[in-house]
Amino acid sequence: MLNFNVLQIKQPNKQINMKKLLLMGLLIASSFASFAQEADTIKKAIQKDAESIGHGGVNEIKFNLLYAILGMPEVSYERILADNMGVGASLFVGLDDKVDYKFGFTPHFRVYFGTQKANGFFIEANATVLTTNGYDYYEGSYSSQSGTKINYIEQNSTNFGMGASVGRKFLTRNGFLGEAFLGVGRLFGNRTPYVSEAYPRLGITLGKRF
Repeated sequence: MLNFNVLQIKQPNKQINMKKLLLMGLLIASSFASFAQEADTIKKAIQKDAESIGHGGVNEIKFNLLYAILGMPEVSYERILADNMGVGASLFVGLDDKVDYKFGFTPHFRVYFGTQKANGFFIEANATVLTTNGYDYYEGSYSSQSGTKINYIEQNSTNFGMGASVGRKFLTRNGFLGEAFLGVGRLFGNRTPYVSEAYPRLGITLGKRF
């Protein structure tokens, strides 16, 4: 009888312990689920913040400081197609009378090799419509011992060209960016004399991704 009473006393304690273990397990599982959900929420919030400040944007507006110094202010737009490529166009107007380049429109396609979205080292293929200022000439006679005079006439010509460049883009956390690139292209068609068949493709730009 004594042994039976001992068993009757101990059995309820085992049931209580099992209930405690189950309850503790449920609490731990619930804590892990809550932590995972909170971590996922934080991750989404960080991604949303990054997109709102520019890293996740797909549009860029840029201003070429180098061309502005040379008297040819240039503005560019680029659309990010994927993490490693973008397409855009540049437009400049020559305001300085001493500059031979008067107008340029340059569509371009870029491939990026950096670890971040459309950032780091890139290569560019471009085409251009370029108006240059040159001089044409003709021979005219006048009364003098030399007999012939060469007359020079200032004249503009517009040509189509294709080229390539290489460069690097630097993107800050808040979406501001800087670029440095260098390249060259070739013009096709008839040009006025003293105008080179090559055109430069270069710049030091500042801009914003949004």
